[in-house]
Amino acid sequence: HLLLFLLFIGPFNCFASYSRATELFYSLNEGLPAGVLIGSLARDLRLPTAGGQNPASLQPPLSFTLASHGLGGQYVQLDNRSGELHTSAMEIDREALCVESSGATILGGSAAVSSSSPSPESCLLLLDVLVLPQEYFRLVKVKIAIRDVNDNAPRFPVPHIHLLVPENAPVNTRLAIEHAALDPDMGTNGVQTYRLQDNYGVFTLDVEENENGERTPYLIVMGALDRETQDEYVTVIVAEDGGTPPLVGSATLTIGISDINDNCPQFNDSQLNVTLYGNSSLGTHVATVHAVDMDLGSNAQITYSYSQKVPQPSRDLFHLNESTGAITLSTKVDGDTPRLHRLIILGNGPGCIPAVITVLVTIIKVMMRPPEVVPRFIANEVEGVVYLKELEPINTPVAFFTIKDPDEKYKVSCYLDGDGPFRLSPYKPYNNEYLLETTKPLDFETQQLYEISVVAWNSEGFHVKKVVKIQVLDDNDNSPVFSEQLIELSIEENNVPNAFLTKLHATDADSGERGQVSYFLGPDAPSYFALDKTTGVLTVSTQLDREEKEKYRYTVKAVDSGFPPRESIATVTITVLDKNDNSPRFINKDFSFFVPENFPGFGEIGVISVTDADAGQNGWVALSVLNGSDIFVIDTGKGVLRAKVSLDREQQSSYVLWIEAVDGGDPALSSTAKITILLLDINDNPPLVLFPQSNMSYLLVLPSTLPGSPITEVYAVDKDTGMNAVIAYSIIGRRGPRPESFRIDPKTGNITLEESLMQNDYGLYRLLVKVSDHGYPEPLHSTVMVNLFVNDTVSNESYIESLLRKEPDISVEEKQPQISIEPTHKKMESASCMPTLVALSIISLSSIALVTGMGIYICLRKGKKHHRADENLEVQIPLNGRINLHMLEKKPVEISNI
Repeated sequence: HLLLFLLFIGPFNCFASYSRATELFYSLNEGLPAGVLIGSLARDLRLPTAGGQNPASLQPPLSFTLASHGLGGQYVQLDNRSGELHTSAMEIDREALCVESSGATILGGSAAVSSSSPSPESCLLLLDVLVLPQEYFRLVKVKIAIRDVNDNAPRFPVPHIHLLVPENAPVNTRLAIEHAALDPDMGTNGVQTYRLQDNYGVFTLDVEENENGERTPYLIVMGALDRETQDEYVTVIVAEDGGTPPLVGSATLTIGISDINDNCPQFNDSQLNVTLYGNSSLGTHVATVHAVDMDLGSNAQITYSYSQKVPQPSRDLFHLNESTGAITLSTKVDGDTPRLHRLIILGNGPGCIPAVITVLVTIIKVMMRPPEVVPRFIANEVEGVVYLKELEPINTPVAFFTIKDPDEKYKVSCYLDGDGPFRLSPYKPYNNEYLLETTKPLDFETQQLYEISVVAWNSEGFHVKKVVKIQVLDDNDNSPVFSEQLIELSIEENNVPNAFLTKLHATDADSGERGQVSYFLGPDAPSYFALDKTTGVLTVSTQLDREEKEKYRYTVKAVDSGFPPRESIATVTITVLDKNDNSPRFINKDFSFFVPENFPGFGEIGVISVTDADAGQNGWVALSVLNGSDIFVIDTGKGVLRAKVSLDREQQSSYVLWIEAVDGGDPALSSTAKITILLLDINDNPPLVLFPQSNMSYLLVLPSTLPGSPITEVYAVDKDTGMNAVIAYSIIGRRGPRPESFRIDPKTGNITLEESLMQNDYGLYRLLVKVSDHGYPEPLHSTVMVNLFVNDTVSNESYIESLLRKEPDISVEEKQPQISIEPTHKKMESASCMPTLVALSIISLSSIALVTGMGIYICLRKGKKHHRADENLEVQIPLNGRINLHMLEKKPVEISNI
């Protein structure tokens, strides 16, 4: 449309310049990928471009457009600006585009006549390209020649080629193979040669090319052929093209050798001697002659005839079947019949000299007729065969036989000849009547066919034999029999589903359907076992677990197809073999043991119970301690846990161990359990007095202190726990002016003033305090000396200290403190609380010292001073035992009665 528009709207005198046409020729190989450069139209047309001598501002841009988008436009891409022509994504297949085998094939959008005729093998794509703008306008005819590449292998139109060659074909006979190979490629890329893979030494191939360039293969006979020696040759014919590399195709070539009449009939023997009794009946078979012709079909047809040398009487006496060669008696032999006949018989084939055989027939003259045996069958008889069922009872009748002499001159007797459970006995009261019957049941499985003869002979010794064949019919009297009555199997647990176990086999001696065996599971078989009815293959459809069930025992049946069916039963036992699929299992995941402290080393703490559901070595379990192995050890076999050393609760009150159990499988499986060992306290620690800190310390008690006022306290702790840590306080020894003035609280250890202090109560009081626990079986205790100095002030501190250094004799009162145990009693749970208690004690003592200092300051201001004589300060109290008191200097402390 653009072309028509430009033609009709422009000035008419410019039509010649606008209608210039140009042709461009390109060529490329078929099968190239997309983007391959075919040619540049701008360059090949020598059109000015933006890079030329003219300024770019004065040169309008060129435009290249396909005038039509026909079939050829699908295979190329045109750059509208540069005019470069490239292959498109659609691959060019020369054989698909140029389907014509002769002349040029032009594909495009218009039919323009080329100025130069293309070659006969050319395949062209024709494109029309418009070049714009108007001052450069032209119509360009682009012809692209597609060059052939060897991308197709020769191919025979049929996979099997049959060729028939006469066996008398002379050497160098040429036979055309009609099914030549085809190759879509052209020129040398097409089919060039043919060859045979196996020529058998008698064949070769040749190729002829006609005026159209078509190549036809010919089979050439190179040696003599004989159909009777080999009637067929099978080989492979290979076609090869001329490409680089060459491609080949093949087909099966069958060369059949056709027969010609090159063989004549032949007899195996030249003479045949036959004897014939003179009393033979008409139609008696005398002999049969047989000739052989190695040819086929009509070439091997043989007919038989008498030679001209055979006299007519012999021809009349003996009939010759010209097709089968059978000779039979055609007339009755009498006294005038010659006793020797020479029959010359010809075997005639088409185009052949007849083969000759001589039959000498000697006739024996017979003066009497033989006895006659006439059977009358009672059992079922078909064409001379009597059929009896097996297991028929004894004396089952088979047939009656009448024995007689045709001439009624001679006495005739008979007997039974042959092996079998049969007897032939006279049937009275009739003469010459005999009954054939069984003597025991027949068994098809023992013998199926019997052949017996009833032989009759007369007094002259002439014998006649009547053959009787008895076929035993099978009955379903046998049950299937398993090859094994007890089938013992084994399979590893965790088997794959539908695992094969075994193939059952049972045989049935019966025949036909009665002997066909089918297999069934017994009613006691679990549902996950399957038995193929026909093949007897036994499978298990699910995974077996030995730990769930180790042995299976059930029955299987073999049933035949008789009526009624018979069956037999066998027993299948399956043992599931163990695999290491179970980890050792502890009875508990957490074990707790309570052990008294100071338990002797290697004593039995407890037994760790562990089991493994597997069997044998897979179920053998070894125990080991994962942590704390330097203190604890475990008996691998018995699981007994022991401590190597004695354990002290005050050092560590509990232990947490991890015990690993490993089985003996390969690979081994394991599991772990947590063991908690709690040490039970025993009373092995006496109370520890924290305050007062020394037996040499003393406290100033003002005489004005009111009764009931707390004076001081004894504070002690016990590292044990429970009842072993419950502490009681008691005063077991006293010394002073009036020692009973002070008492101690048995639970708290607080020392209080019981009575008012008088003038004569001044002085030093020494209280021996016993701190005892409630341990079992024997309580432990400690003692401490509490020193109280009753006075208004301390005037001579060195004197007091000298009194404290003396070791007084104090009588010990063995009186146990009576206190009730309440939840609020003081105890020390663990040695770990000791730092806290010490810190609290120091803080308390500091507070007391501060209060005491303030009291002393107040007293000094009042100016109260009281003095006592030295003899009043010393109170001699004899002690039953000697007590070592630690000497420690202590500043006097004054306690007010606030």
